[in-house]
Amino acid sequence: MPVAVAAPHPAAVDAARAVVSAGGNAVDAALAAAAALTVAYPHQCSVGGDLVALVRPAGGDVRAVLSIGAAAAAVDVAALRAAGDAMPYGGPQTITVPGVVAGWAAVASLGARLPPVEHFAPARRLAAEGVAVSAGLRQAILGRIGDIRADPGLAGLLLDAGGEPVRTLVQPALAGTFDALADDWRSFYDGDLGRRLVDGLHRLGSPLSTADLARHEAEVADPLHAVADGVEWFAAPPPVQGATFLAINGSGSLLADARRAQLARNALLGDPRTGPIDLDGLLLRTPPKHHDEGGAVKAAGDTVAVTAVDDSGNAVTLIQSVFQSFGSGLLDPGTGIVLHNRGSSFRLEPAHPGRLAPGARPPHTLCPVIATSRDTVLAVGCQGGRSQPWILAQVADALTADDLATVVARPRWVIGAQEIDRPAPTLLMEPGTPGAGALAVTAREMGLAVETTAGPHDDAGHVQAARLSGGVLAAGSDPRADGTAAVIP
Repeated sequence: MPVAVAAPHPAAVDAARAVVSAGGNAVDAALAAAAALTVAYPHQCSVGGDLVALVRPAGGDVRAVLSIGAAAAAVDVAALRAAGDAMPYGGPQTITVPGVVAGWAAVASLGARLPPVEHFAPARRLAAEGVAVSAGLRQAILGRIGDIRADPGLAGLLLDAGGEPVRTLVQPALAGTFDALADDWRSFYDGDLGRRLVDGLHRLGSPLSTADLARHEAEVADPLHAVADGVEWFAAPPPVQGATFLAINGSGSLLADARRAQLARNALLGDPRTGPIDLDGLLLRTPPKHHDEGGAVKAAGDTVAVTAVDDSGNAVTLIQSVFQSFGSGLLDPGTGIVLHNRGSSFRLEPAHPGRLAPGARPPHTLCPVIATSRDTVLAVGCQGGRSQPWILAQVADALTADDLATVVARPRWVIGAQEIDRPAPTLLMEPGTPGAGALAVTAREMGLAVETTAGPHDDAGHVQAARLSGGVLAAGSDPRADGTAAVIP
């Protein structure tokens, strides 16, 4: 069946094309693309990262998949608090249980036609035979070259004998990992693959154990939803920031509401499993109890979004992430897996909803979105760290009807401080941002610094969108990334 796909690397769309030609639908296409990205884009995603997705089976209800790994049962919270006021940005203490693999299985259970061996075959081939280093990956290597040289696993993958970035990634250990996953994905959590990974993690200094991996399960849940101008919008619930998007989508004063939602999220987002979450506060129905800038680390690299819709109405928006570029800055040589640093988002304040605790899941930036109306289904997601809600809110309405490639290329703004490399809260605009003058006035009234970039900027995110509207499929991939979009016949 025809499938519209958008992803931030051509290898992902090629993988989707391969499974569609084998009889796959949008769910199969999204999974094959996602697996290929863990090979081609290790600075942004990995088998050692987390996954959040929304899936709308044809004719069915939208479901949220949250495969967010927990902190180790043996994490030493007191020692981390004694070492500083905030979590470290990288290193072994920031590695939580990787959720990607269980997330792929949960997504597949919601409507895939093909078995995992088909989903993983293109990724396995890329890992074994090699994939060219893209412009975005080379830039990421150079941006974190010191940390890469310090880790034998990353250095062995990404640098040549002279210590410079390689031109082609060849990953035989990761190919072997995909062989094991194709045989039985559960081996990652309660089999030989998981045991080998934990051995490597212990050598790197992580407290994660085989019991921690065995406890992990992907959560399949009801999404949050809201209606705006006749369109129903769906987003993932906490510990994901989907409520922040819904709070500001369709706002008549987007910048002001985004700032309010930003402070509410920083103060209120956490894991419902470790205590109650103030959902009304996150949705801006009630004001946050205190001002919180969040102390956020910049999530450079961060995330990949894959979107796929087919002509039957199956729709997937899937985001997987290692958080910072190359995650924790550690790669396990035995399995070829880059380890994420989602744990750096934990807070060390004992009363904060996002506090670090054994078995807790960290607050999450990932924000996939699905929209439906009478004759339209739209899947959209983006890279963009903590700015994802306002990046998406700037394009959401237009994506339901306008040309997708045009919309995702338009100039945008973001707000932030540390997460966009600014010393104070700042409105950062790309040249040509619509309403720039009025935005600047509003920002200064709110006490934000104002800055305009020299051109399109990574901090404005990489939006991927796929749509079925009136029986017509379309896809658009953000030109800020290395990706492409296609309608696969």
